[in-house]
Amino acid sequence: MSVEAIAGCILGTAVGDALGLPYEGVSRDRAPRLLGPPARHRFLFGRGMISDDTEHTLMVAQSLIEAGDDVDDFARRLAWRLRWWILALPAGVGKATARSGIKLWLGASPTTAGVFSAGNGPAMRAAILGAVFDDRDRLLRFAKASARLTHTDPKAEAGAIAVALAAQASRAGMQDPNRFLQSLAECVGEEASELVALVRQACESVSACESTRAFAASLGLEKGVTGYTYHTVPVAIHAWLSHPTDYARAVTAVIECGGDADTTAAIVGGIVGSGVGREGIPKEWIDGLYEWPRSVRWMDRLAQQLAEFRSTSTPAKALSINPLAVLPRNLLFLAVVLFHGFRRLAPPY
Repeated sequence: MSVEAIAGCILGTAVGDALGLPYEGVSRDRAPRLLGPPARHRFLFGRGMISDDTEHTLMVAQSLIEAGDDVDDFARRLAWRLRWWILALPAGVGKATARSGIKLWLGASPTTAGVFSAGNGPAMRAAILGAVFDDRDRLLRFAKASARLTHTDPKAEAGAIAVALAAQASRAGMQDPNRFLQSLAECVGEEASELVALVRQACESVSACESTRAFAASLGLEKGVTGYTYHTVPVAIHAWLSHPTDYARAVTAVIECGGDADTTAAIVGGIVGSGVGREGIPKEWIDGLYEWPRSVRWMDRLAQQLAEFRSTSTPAKALSINPLAVLPRNLLFLAVVLFHGFRRLAPPY
């Protein structure tokens, strides 16, 4: 298993997340006036920080290292990490994920903790599965287990599968929209025919050389992409297929759509990053990440450990972080988020 693909997915997710974070919830028309173009980090004095999108991806990676090919053990380990992650008061956590975390603390098992929601939580942490697994059946089993931990709506599961398949295709260098569409239809079945139809629209739009922004508008998302997975995933797929080997253009294209920009950019970043690797991500964007204890160096080491595990198939103790550092880090993050929130009350509108 190539460490480049895994590192590209992890850092691609982190960079996209950090670039999109200041734009989250801002309409696509106001964002350029308020913040300028998404060509550099704008979250904290020209630096970027990650949110739950990247943190979930990292927890999935850690759980994969420790569980091996045992999908039930993977779900238990991810649930254990989610339980403690919730306790550290992460800012901006989705309602479904928060409710699942509370249910886990109240004694629910990984198979019963999920709530009925079609949010994009499962999709935001799914690209790493495509960067890791070659076998489609294994990818599907792990994507479903990850999704059902927090979201039980079949739409959320289908969205996660689509993202994982896209990252797998990106890693393999497969850029044919029709082949991807066929693969998706085979994996999600008739139950997710609506998603398949939306992705078909995305593929047709790409073939017509339509911009991702125009495609999002055609779905009624003129004000921005929502957190509904059947909005998030087709737009993310469009950005990837439009710029399959150009990380910067793919990520900026989806941020310019507005709305849930950190999640859409994290998903696109993970997909494209799986194909272009660490070297395909602008170095200044990686160097601009201001994170601790999940630093860039730590993420690189985790990617190396996950790649080594996949080559040996021997479970190991995953790289951990200093738990005492997480709460103060999250309080700093929350303060910056609140600053951005108050800034949006002022012009330009």
